[in-house]
Amino acid sequence: MEEISLEYKIALGQIPRIGDISARRLVSFFGSVGAVFSEPFSSMVKVPGIGEVLASYICDRSYLETAKREAEFVDKYNIKTYFYLDGDYPTRLAQCEDSPVVFFYKGVADLNSPKILSVVGTRSATVRGREICDSIIGDLAKNWPELLIVSGLAYGIDIASHKAALKHNLQTVGVLAHGLKTIYPAIHRGTAETMVKNGGLISDFLSDTPPERNNFIKRNRIVAGLSDATLVVESGTKGGALISADIAESYNRDVFAVPGRPDDKWSAGCNALIKKNRAAMVESAKDIEYQLDWISGEKKEAEQKTLFPELDDTEKMIIDFIVAQEESDIDTICRTTGIPIYRLSPALLQLELKGILKIAPGNIYRVLI
Repeated sequence: MEEISLEYKIALGQIPRIGDISARRLVSFFGSVGAVFSEPFSSMVKVPGIGEVLASYICDRSYLETAKREAEFVDKYNIKTYFYLDGDYPTRLAQCEDSPVVFFYKGVADLNSPKILSVVGTRSATVRGREICDSIIGDLAKNWPELLIVSGLAYGIDIASHKAALKHNLQTVGVLAHGLKTIYPAIHRGTAETMVKNGGLISDFLSDTPPERNNFIKRNRIVAGLSDATLVVESGTKGGALISADIAESYNRDVFAVPGRPDDKWSAGCNALIKKNRAAMVESAKDIEYQLDWISGEKKEAEQKTLFPELDDTEKMIIDFIVAQEESDIDTICRTTGIPIYRLSPALLQLELKGILKIAPGNIYRVLI
C-alpha cells in the first residue's frame, strides 16, 4: 500500500478549483496520491473532466508549499488528520460521495460512535427551541450515554445543542466553518474549549481560514454526513438548517423536525419539511428512538436468550455479532466473523426477508428485536 505523506494528504484537498469528488477521481485515474503530484501536464489533460485550465492549476503545485506549512502546524499542535483512504476515516462520512478528502480534528470523541445525531436549527432560537434541545437531548442521554451530538457551534440551536449535550454528560462535536486557529463566534470559545475535552472540533479548512459565508454552507455536508440522522429544531423557510436537511436526505439519512405553531416564523421550515414528508415529526426523544429502532440494552438482553431459535449456524453467528455491536456493515461482519462473502451476502438477504434484520441508511445492518 502506498505510504502517503501528511503533506500530500493535505495538498490533495487544496488543489485550486478541484473539489473533493474530482480529487478522488484524480487519484483513481493515476492509481496513487503521489502520482497526482508528479504527472506532467501532458498526462493531466488526458484525465476525463480535466481540461487545460484545470491541468495548469494542478501542475503548478505551488499549493504544496501551503500544505507543507499546514502539516507543520498540525504536527505542532497534535491535531488529528483524517484522510479518505485511511482506515480510521469515519465510516458514515466515507459513504458520502462529496465528503472531504481530508479534514482536521481536535478532540477525544470517537467519530465512529455507535450512535450519532446531528442537531441544527435557526440562529435566532427562541426560549422554546432551546428548551426542546435540552429536553430531547437530556432524555436521549438517559438511555444512550454513548450518543454523540454533532452541530455547528453557531448561534441559536447549534450552541444550545452543544450545551445540552455537555449538561447531560454526552460528548459533542462542533463542525467549524473556518480553520482551527479561530473560534467563531468568539463568545462560544469557552464552550468550544470544553468540547475539546468532552467531544471535539472538526474543520476541513486550513488553520488560518476565516469564517466566510460559503464556508458555512460547505461545512453542512460534514454535519449531515457524520451522523445517523439530522434533527431540525426551529427553522425559517430559508437557512443553513434546511440545507443540512437537504444534504442529509441526499445521503439517504433520516431527517427529523420539531413542529411548531402555524403562525410561528421560526417553525415554518420545520412544518414545511413535515408537511412535504421530507422529515419525520419529532415531539420527544421517544420519537427519535422509534424512528431509528433504538432499543434499550435491558430489553435487548432479556429477549436475546430465546431469540430466533430457527436460524442456522451461519445466521446465528451473524445475529450474535450484530447484537453485540448494536449495528454493523457487511465489510465489518465479513472481516470479523470470517464468514466468506459468498455465504454472507445471501444469509443477510434471508435474514432481511425473514424480518430479522433491517438495513438502515448507509447500508448499516440492525437487528429488529
